[in-house]
Amino acid sequence: MDRDNLDVLNRIQTSYNKLSKGQKLIADYIIQNYDKVAFMTASKLGEKVGVSESTVVRFANALDYGGYPKLQKELQELIKTKLTTVQRLELSEDYSNDKDVLKKVMKSDLDNIRKTIEEIDANNFQMVIDSILDAKRVYILGLRSSIVLAEYLGFYLNFILENVHIVPSGINDIFDQLININEEDVIIGISFPRYSKKTLEALQFAKDQGSTIIGITDGPFSPIKSLAEFTLTARSNMTSFIDSLVAPMSLMNALIIGLSMKEKDKIASTFKNLENIWNDYNIYIKK
Repeated sequence: MDRDNLDVLNRIQTSYNKLSKGQKLIADYIIQNYDKVAFMTASKLGEKVGVSESTVVRFANALDYGGYPKLQKELQELIKTKLTTVQRLELSEDYSNDKDVLKKVMKSDLDNIRKTIEEIDANNFQMVIDSILDAKRVYILGLRSSIVLAEYLGFYLNFILENVHIVPSGINDIFDQLININEEDVIIGISFPRYSKKTLEALQFAKDQGSTIIGITDGPFSPIKSLAEFTLTARSNMTSFIDSLVAPMSLMNALIIGLSMKEKDKIASTFKNLENIWNDYNIYIKK
């Protein structure tokens, strides 16, 4: 089996017999405490296990990670789907009783945006815009915490495009809302940890009907990536029971602006009419 397709726990198990005595101590500790190791430095892990930092680095190399940071990153990706909310809450000790909680959380958000900028594929981003503009209808699907992103994106896309449908998560089943989706349509699936099973099932249904799937998610380990023709990723890491949606929201803003620039003349006319309507019906407070 290709080692690139194995998660870190499986790699440890398949390589265990070839590891040195010190490396086996590290392997045993990770298997039992992978949720904690995901946020430990190499020196801290070595201290916990009773080995040197260099032994930890050699352990990561023995698993073909090319260094401890890559192993740690995969552990962090792993816990997104395997930790319960209670376990995630237990990991937020860094934020408890800390006067600097405001700065720590906002710094984490800034890091997520910075990493998103570094990792985004500009050409892929433009292809997503073109696919949305070429579609007959655009469906937007996001459940659980991602519903906030879906509603936000849908609110603004309704000003730009004529056939935008936010798939509701209310009384009617999601599949009822997608019954008419076809190969001329695009569905934007938004999913961040913990990933909603219903979102994945709905996207699979839409794909079976021939529609184009655009995934907006957090990275290569997201289950919707395998279904999507195009995927836009935004970091959402936060060591707590919630995940930061700041970078995903910023990505939404970029997508909205990118689409609006392609339809600038059309939306200028739309907003001119809307301003008259808003004024007539006193939608906004006037000075």
